[in-house]
Parts: sequence; structure tokens; C-alpha cells
Amino acid sequence: MIPGKLVLTDGTVWKGELFGANGVTDGEVVFSTAMAGYEQSLTDPSFQGQVLVFTYPMIGNYGVMSEERDDYGILKYFESDYISVRGVVVNECSESFSHFRGQKSFDAWLTEKNIVGITGIDTRALTQHLRNNGSMLGQILPDDSPVRDFKDITDPNTVNLVAEVSTSEKIIYTPPHQKKRIAMFDFGVKNNIIREFLSRNIEVIRLPWNSDLSLISEKIDGVFFSNGPGDPEVVAPVVSKSVQYALDQKIPFWGICLGNQILALAVGGKTKKMKYGHRGVNQPCRNTETGECVITSQNHGYMVDYSTLPEGWKVLWENLNDGTCEGIRHISLPAYSVQFHPEASPGPEDSAIFFDRFIVQL
Repeated sequence: MIPGKLVLTDGTVWKGELFGANGVTDGEVVFSTAMAGYEQSLTDPSFQGQVLVFTYPMIGNYGVMSEERDDYGILKYFESDYISVRGVVVNECSESFSHFRGQKSFDAWLTEKNIVGITGIDTRALTQHLRNNGSMLGQILPDDSPVRDFKDITDPNTVNLVAEVSTSEKIIYTPPHQKKRIAMFDFGVKNNIIREFLSRNIEVIRLPWNSDLSLISEKIDGVFFSNGPGDPEVVAPVVSKSVQYALDQKIPFWGICLGNQILALAVGGKTKKMKYGHRGVNQPCRNTETGECVITSQNHGYMVDYSTLPEGWKVLWENLNDGTCEGIRHISLPAYSVQFHPEASPGPEDSAIFFDRFIVQL
């Protein structure tokens, strides 16, 4: 392996060895505490523009699965058709793998997908550094390569990342025994969200991020706003119109992750960037009305400022680790959202029932 380094905007340098694709890369450096699911994490569109640090000490030991597709043409084992992250940071990249579904090594997969990785990093110390100082831009490059001026590197939070990951055309998925139909705004939707709806016999009309709900020709029973990357304020001015249309028409509305933030912005609330975000599979959340608790999977760097919610809206879920807003609802309209991921795969399944709760309203 080639000696390499991760350089952060605060000047700290973390030395290791490069693997995966040859070259240099940059992005916002964030961390995930998940112990498994690296394939799903790397293909999650919400990581667009980021360099992902894994706290778990060994990554790649069960290899990478095949790109087999289901009857709907959706990849079975990945959350999208591509790797979203710009770079990968691990403590140890496993050179061998063992799993009955494993088809190739982690190193070979990153090489094939042209993703730069660095191994030999004390990722837990790096994570503590990011917790103390906040997520920041970073560069992965060979040890003997010059470091670029960070002023010349684009902060992914300042651009429209949603436009990069959203579908460019309408796609309709129809289950064999269709019961209802929803319009799904694709801000970087994970494949397993689509699978969860289809498994419940819900037809999904997958729409580009900037679609106008009032112009949809199909009769729909509900509206869903997906997860996605970046600053929600970048896309909210465009998509808020569709939120308001759904509320005015009293169409059942549900949002996940970015969908939660956009709902809040559309009704007059505000969002703000978190110091280092929530990325992992063990986040406890509590229902503020019933006391119900669920262990959740999360991936976000922005949150809803619950103090800014207008009259008629309330916080429905809160994070038990730091008290941040994990979901909101209207007191009378069929509209609510969650910040966490009920479709987590792999991950805790406590909140998978939320799909059923939404469908009951359709």
C-alpha cells in the first residue's frame, strides 16, 4: 500500500496507507458508529459529498455482496446504484473476507467504484477529535503529495447535493396487489424505503426533487418526502410549495430525515447545523406524547430547531442522548415526520412499524 494522510482544515494530519482507487479526494469528514452495514452506508445518498470515518475497528471482513436486482429493478443489497461518499477512513481494511453472500473484497469494491480510502488511522481518536471540534473539511492524499489550499475546496453544504442524487425522471413501482398509491419526492431516497412501501402493497410514484405536487396527474393517497444530503435550506424554497399543497388539500404527509427538516422549514420553522451530527444505529428516541421509546438508525448533520415551530405544530419525538428534535406533527392535519430512519437495513427494526402507521392514514 502507498503511504497516505488525511489532512483536516484545522491543520491536523492523520497518517496511514491508501487503499481502493488511486488518487486524492476531499469532502466533509464525518463519522459513523455502526458496527456493520458498510455497504449500505457507503451507498446511502445522504452521505453525498462526505468522507466517512468508521469507528468500528475492522471494515470489510464479510466482503461485498453482488449487484443482484429484485423484480422491480432495485439493487437488493445496496441503498442506491452508486457509492455516495467521496472517501473512506478505517482503522483496518480487512484483506480477506468470509460470508456466503460475499462476492469481492472491500478494497476491490472501492477500486472498482473509484473511491479513495485510507487505512491504519486511529478512527476512535479521530472521532473524538471531530466530536470535540465538529465536522470539518478534509483531504485524503498520498503522503508525498502537496496539500491543497482549503479555500479552493468546495464545502458540500453550500451546494445543491439533492439535485445530484435525485432521480431525473418519474419512476412508478407497482406491487402485484396494489392497495394505495403515494407520491414519493426523491431527495436521495434509500432503496429500502421503496422496498418497505412495496412490501406493504403501496404503489410508489418516485418523483424528481423539484417536482410540483399540484401538477401530478395521478390520483394519490399520500405524499412522502425522503431522506437526502446537504443543507435543507438549499432546497426548501423550491419544495415548500408542494408541502403547502399537501397540507392545504389535507393529503396525508410523512417525511424521513431531510423530509422532516423540509417540513419544518415549509411551515415556518428553522433548522440548524449540528456540531458533528448523528450517524449510527443505536440512537434512542422517545415519543413526547406516549413515552414510547425506540432504538433508531440515523444519518444527519442538520436538525429542526424545535423552538421555532409555529402554532399548530409540536415536537413528537426527541433524542434521549441530547434532547434534539427527532420528529414533528401537526395537531390536527395528517402530517408528521421523523428525523431517524425506520427502514434501517441493517440496523434496529423498532421503528419499522412507522410505515404501517402512515399507511393507515391513506
